[in-house]
Amino acid sequence: MAAVIFLGQARPNLKVNSQSNGTQHIVLTPSLAAQCGYSMESDPWGNTRIYSSLLGCYVDNQDDQTFNVGLRLRMYGPSGSDVVTHDVTQTCSYTRWASREILCDRNYMEVGYLTSIFTFYTPEPVSMVLREAEQAGYGAMVTSTRLVMRSPYNTAETYSGDVSNTDIKCFAPHGLSVVNLVAACPTGKSRAIDGSFEILEMHMGINGKRLDRSQMAARGYMLSATDFHIVIEIPVGSHAPDYQYHISYIVEPMLELLWRTTDTQDNTRYKVLFPITTPLMLQPPLVQENTVPEARVFSVLLGPLLHDVVLRNITFFTRVLTVEESNARGFTVQEHRYSNGTKSIAVLVPFDNPEPLVTTYFLSLIFGFIILPEETPFAHPVELQASLQDLPTITGTCDQNQFYISVKYGSQGNNFKAMVGLHHLTPEMADYQFHENSTHLSLVLPYTAKDTLITSESLRVRIDFFLLHTSNDWVLADLFLACNFPLRATKCYPNGTMTATAVKVDSVTNIIPSRLTLKDQSCKPAFSDDRFAYFSFSVASCGTTRTLFDHYMLYENEICIYCSLFSSRQTILCYYVVNETQTVGFSSQPRDYEPTAEIGSGQLTVQMRLAHDSLYELFYQAEDYPVVKYLRQPLYFEVELVESTDPNLELILESCWATLDEDRSSLPSWDIIVDRCENPDDSFVTIFHPVVSDARVLVPSHIKRFSMKMFTFTKDEEVLKDEIFVHCDAEICDSHSQAAGSCRGQCVQPAHQMNYRQERKGVKRGKQISSGPIVLTSGQTSE
Repeated sequence: MAAVIFLGQARPNLKVNSQSNGTQHIVLTPSLAAQCGYSMESDPWGNTRIYSSLLGCYVDNQDDQTFNVGLRLRMYGPSGSDVVTHDVTQTCSYTRWASREILCDRNYMEVGYLTSIFTFYTPEPVSMVLREAEQAGYGAMVTSTRLVMRSPYNTAETYSGDVSNTDIKCFAPHGLSVVNLVAACPTGKSRAIDGSFEILEMHMGINGKRLDRSQMAARGYMLSATDFHIVIEIPVGSHAPDYQYHISYIVEPMLELLWRTTDTQDNTRYKVLFPITTPLMLQPPLVQENTVPEARVFSVLLGPLLHDVVLRNITFFTRVLTVEESNARGFTVQEHRYSNGTKSIAVLVPFDNPEPLVTTYFLSLIFGFIILPEETPFAHPVELQASLQDLPTITGTCDQNQFYISVKYGSQGNNFKAMVGLHHLTPEMADYQFHENSTHLSLVLPYTAKDTLITSESLRVRIDFFLLHTSNDWVLADLFLACNFPLRATKCYPNGTMTATAVKVDSVTNIIPSRLTLKDQSCKPAFSDDRFAYFSFSVASCGTTRTLFDHYMLYENEICIYCSLFSSRQTILCYYVVNETQTVGFSSQPRDYEPTAEIGSGQLTVQMRLAHDSLYELFYQAEDYPVVKYLRQPLYFEVELVESTDPNLELILESCWATLDEDRSSLPSWDIIVDRCENPDDSFVTIFHPVVSDARVLVPSHIKRFSMKMFTFTKDEEVLKDEIFVHCDAEICDSHSQAAGSCRGQCVQPAHQMNYRQERKGVKRGKQISSGPIVLTSGQTSE
């Protein structure tokens, strides 16, 4: 057994005197300490532990039950001249002696037996009497109940393999009994337990103190036994801070076993103190930059560091300043200490140029540290950069009549070119209200302006606004603003007259408004230009049909181009309540409806493909996925009804959205198409592209095309994942069905309030399709 005295923050150049009989002090040299059962351990921070065997020299032993030890500690200062003397005493009690006690300390091994020529056995027997054994460096003593032998590890009779061994045979004075005292202690490798025995107790401890089960569980320690080994598991570094220089972890586990041999039934207590120091690990310092450019001060935090690390100086470019000199020159250097014993260094350095026209600042620092107490130096460089450049920002809103766009200038002022759609913005543009001052630019334009894009028949209007660099036309900022405007495309008058307005939409670029007609192709627009066609006609003319319901009459016509062929068309409707007293003139003409096939239960296939570009000629194949795209690079999708040539069927995209995973129901998700139209909340609005007949496209209504810009999901400005999947729900409907609203087309809102969900039952077919993974790559932004 060993007694432990712990000294906090003691100097490592410490000398120990052992007190004998209260008056005499004997200096414990390393060799005498190993012979007499003393050892000492100091960590790099000056914490020192002194261990003494209960049966060591100069220990006051009272009946092998109470033990007193007195030590005089002489501690020397850094120069060696300052000496501090400190006396310490320790009293311990111990009564649980086993038949044999084995102790493995740092510098010696000790074996004691319950019971005086000694024979030492290594490879060859060596006989010594007690005096000869002590001259050879061994320690031997007889107490009231025990025989104790102590062997330093460096004695000639000690031999080493995976363990250090000394076999000692002890004879009674008249040779009446022989006791074999064998000691084996580990030297660094694992050691199998040999022999036939039964383990009665098994304990572990730290720094010579046994731990109970709750203490072991709280620290994450584990102690177990296999058929051949005793295993101690100690987590290393899992709770340690992330330092930025070479560090090592130091731990001193203790293993204590009590076993009974099978043949003799003797008990042996085996105790090993085994200090462990991990190899040095390189951990570069962690730099946290907290610079706020507007404050015009560099701010950097270096750490956390252990408490034995001291900042000596900082190199600013070519000038080396101490901490005191740095603070005197206006560079704030502060040390922050934390409750876990670590610390960090904070440095504040003002920008050295007060001129507001300078937009970028650089700072090069080299931190010079030393590690106590050896004052070992190490350095860590830090490069900092701060920019005051502030790019312009664009915001936009809408009301029932106009767009409102506001530009806030950045630090470069109004040094940019503004574009609306494809045209440069100039103060002379008649349709626009244009104002600017030294910090802002404002623009007001009606939804009917020539640079707006009308993207659906319900007058959803979009404006594209760009700010370009004056020298290289790089896009500094952009805004895609889409709004719904409350324009009534159809008006019904009590005298039986209907008026309708057709608007050329962005997705149908090949239509000329002046060539539009009603069902009767002789009915042409009363007025038209390059964007609008205005019709005015009687409900009894131009091919208008009438349907009588219980309480109202429905008049229906269509605006189309080449109405006798399959083509895009806009339905116009008027309702007249039957019980009102208004009289409406109407002459009925018979009309023969062409028979249409009712949709049955056959299988229809829908596929979604990603095109290389807006030509929709080349598509990515299955082996090309995942497809890699840059941020804001356009993605061109095509959804097609395949294996069908029925011109009465039309494919409609009900909704499309993007997710991070292949699972279409996973979160987060972002809507791309909502209720057949572009997502109104998307700043980078989805664009529908027209589909015309060609060598590959036989039935245009079987295909829908749209494009979007590549994006990624973020949270707190951090990218969640560099990959997205695009999913769509599609409908297949009968475009010639007579049920109202059964096939309204892509992004067409109903002109009256009816239960379309009920009316469309049985005339549509739902399909679900998804794209392969599309991966965002860094390094370039496509504008």
